[in-house]
Amino acid sequence: MQILSTAKLRSEIREQLKEEYPEVTFQFEQSMKEAEPFLSEAEILLTYGEDLSSDHIEKATRLKWIMVLSAGLERMPLRKIKERGILITNARGIHSIPMAEYTISVMLQVAREAKQVIANESEKVWKKNVPMKEITGSTIGVVGTGAIGCEIGRLAHAFRMKTLGVNRTGHDADHFDEIYKNEDILSMLPKCDYVVGVLPSTTDTRHYFRKSHFEKMKKSAVFINIGRGDTVNERELLDSLNAGEVKHAVLDVFENEPLDPSHPFWEMDTVTVTPHHSAISDNYQPRAIEIFKYNLRKYLKESNDMKNVIDPDRGY
Repeated sequence: MQILSTAKLRSEIREQLKEEYPEVTFQFEQSMKEAEPFLSEAEILLTYGEDLSSDHIEKATRLKWIMVLSAGLERMPLRKIKERGILITNARGIHSIPMAEYTISVMLQVAREAKQVIANESEKVWKKNVPMKEITGSTIGVVGTGAIGCEIGRLAHAFRMKTLGVNRTGHDADHFDEIYKNEDILSMLPKCDYVVGVLPSTTDTRHYFRKSHFEKMKKSAVFINIGRGDTVNERELLDSLNAGEVKHAVLDVFENEPLDPSHPFWEMDTVTVTPHHSAISDNYQPRAIEIFKYNLRKYLKESNDMKNVIDPDRGY
């Protein structure tokens, strides 16, 4: 059995895999381009998924399982994968800690006027009367109550925040005081001091956040998007910010990345732009590989009890 990796794995992780699974042949490459000559022999593909095309699936005639070392699958040829009957699993859940920490950190940055403080420091301005707030006791609304959303809720409770969540069916989720169905989100938004988007990219979530949502938010609200860029109608968000309907937006993801240097978001005091780094962590690869190893053990035993199996029709 051959496992082909197109991910740039740390050397210690590569050695660990070879030691723990001597019965398996590993082919470690740095990119899909380097890996192409080995596709026809691979039974399992370990990838970040961003450079995988339908042509690659056609060439991988023995492929039975794709392990995606990330959570997002929007760039993958899911239709072709489904046609071939190839199993897909991903690393859903590993981002919960860094992305929740990012969310808390940017809420604190906005509340404590970090942009102004840093600007004053760079200009050597001693100004004590910068208006600052606390996040303690405020209300946070999290749209998407999966692993990341629940971890945000857990950390928010440490600040004695009230936690409201939104999901498709209104089902209970850990660390949330109240849960709303998608169809009821407009009744939740006016209650929130912070609104956090943690949605995947699907046909149902494209431009999910739009003018009707921003109009319902408090004028003092902060909107944070750490899900996928295309879940926000950026033009309508821009208009709402300019109209004063939303106080501030913290955006880590965008419909087109990298964000064009001419985009108005870069110049706006009411927007904080970060370059898709909310999930970055030095523990990223070790956590993802632990899920892969768990699933590999199940696969070798021909067990169906694998983690994070993806429905190619839904994309998650």
